[in-house]
Amino acid sequence: MKPIDTKSVRNIVVRSANWIGDAVMSLPTLRAIRNDFPLARITLLAKPWVAPVFHHCPYIDHIMIYEASGRHKGVPGVLRLSRDMRKNRFDLAVLFQNAFEAALLAFLAGIPARLGYKTDGRHLLLTHGVPVTVERKKAHQVDYYLGIVEGANLPSCGNGLSLTVTEAERRQAEAILGRCGIESGDILIGINPGAAFGTAKRWFPERYAQLGRRLKALDQRIRIVVFGGPGEKALGEWICGTVGKGCMNLSGMTSLREAIGLIDRCRLFITNDSGLMHIAAALHVCQLAIFGSTNHVVTAPFSDESSMIRVCMPCSPCLKPDCPAGHHDCMKAVTVDMVYAEAEKRLVNILRESCSGAVE
Repeated sequence: MKPIDTKSVRNIVVRSANWIGDAVMSLPTLRAIRNDFPLARITLLAKPWVAPVFHHCPYIDHIMIYEASGRHKGVPGVLRLSRDMRKNRFDLAVLFQNAFEAALLAFLAGIPARLGYKTDGRHLLLTHGVPVTVERKKAHQVDYYLGIVEGANLPSCGNGLSLTVTEAERRQAEAILGRCGIESGDILIGINPGAAFGTAKRWFPERYAQLGRRLKALDQRIRIVVFGGPGEKALGEWICGTVGKGCMNLSGMTSLREAIGLIDRCRLFITNDSGLMHIAAALHVCQLAIFGSTNHVVTAPFSDESSMIRVCMPCSPCLKPDCPAGHHDCMKAVTVDMVYAEAEKRLVNILRESCSGAVE
């Protein structure tokens, strides 16, 4: 592979991943690109729902929206987007997304250097194709993305996650909580009972509700907030109704950036394998992540403040959206007692710290 001249590259486009969790896990690679090309202008091409992850990101200069449901829809839209990209005269395209379309867009846009993994039959469209080795397939997704720049012999600069939350976003989070009756001294526990991709990733709503009741009983200052997307609003309402007073449902009621600010306010976050799980990891919030059908090596929350709760089963991880056997044994094996015991360990220190802070 011909080396990329880091001194001559001044205008870069990075094709973002399409899922929130993947976007978060690609942040260390964005940092590496910024360090490798300190003088370059870096544009991120992203779908609308994932773009907010990168707001306030210090490693990029501009976000270009891929309007797949609007002006960039279908073949005419792809051609329109390639023309839009061509106008920017990019020197280098770095493709986090593995799809053939990502490489085709960069090719049609006339970008002279195109870097990405050699997948999906697109190797002829790449000038700098990186082989997908067995080791990279088995690595954590954070390191998988870093493998793109490392495969091009560009140095990386560590794989630690970080996500920027502004003071304005923190104030907005407090305002949202205030409207729910939550005060600044209250201890916030977030629960995220939903997950995209299918039912196999989801711990059972009734268990989240049982857990919420038990956690709330630990201390009168504990408040529970249910997170989720618009399609999970009814789920959140049911859990809150079951838990009772002191449990608020914000599912489908916040933007992604507002949810990020609210998660940053949580002292403990309990979640399924999901995009919000990766956001909590990047914010270094104390977290318990419940795993069943998904790969606990590749998509584990990438933070020392996060712990996984899973029970090894013969059929997991099956990587299926819905349990192929219909029994959901991997999730049934994770009991309320197990999650409560882990949560209580973390809350003991949190409650002690909050009490000492109040005394001071």
